Amino acid sequence: MKTTDYRLQMEIQNIKADKTEWFKDYVRQVLESNKPYHVKADYLGLSIQEIQNKIDYLSSDIKEMTALKKSLTSAKATALEATATVLAEYGIDRLDGTAISSITITPQKTKLKETFKIINADALIKLGFYSVVVDEQSVKDSMKTLDGMNTIDEFVEVGVVSEEVPAKIKVNARRSSQTNQATELLSLVEQQAA
Repeated sequence: MKTTDYRLQMEIQNIKADKTEWFKDYVRQVLESNKPYHVKADYLGLSIQEIQNKIDYLSSDIKEMTALKKSLTSAKATALEATATVLAEYGIDRLDGTAISSITITPQKTKLKETFKIINADALIKLGFYSVVVDEQSVKDSMKTLDGMNTIDEFVEVGVVSEEVPAKIKVNARRSSQTNQATELLSLVEQQAA
């Protein structure tokens, strides 16, 4: 992972949804600079791509760390049980240490866990142990037909909710570009912008 952050990347990393004016001002400075338009586009686009590269890198690391944690937890549990077995073979129930106080064997115990299984569902239904729920998907499917709509219309309310989705930019990467090429180009653009 690249460790050098360029100014626009740092501005993006520190941006807060409710305080964007200073970021907009910096983008305006970039656009109003006397640099060629392609340098401006590369600087903006590559900075955003570098943020995405960091997100991807972290996502990958999180997956690897989660798998490692699961593996280490399982290995530790196995080691604790195996060590207890070996110590018990030697008749040792406690080992004193200098860096640690001691190692002791916890006795084997039986853990009770409650299970639940219905044997005769029909008998329980006849006794009144059931609930009735509206099948919403069937209602929606029926509303698509004229006959269904006439039958169901008085029992449902259909509405439309609108949600504003703000305009965003999309960084379109070149098909042949690699992460290293993008990083090198961003470095050149940053030097030209300075």
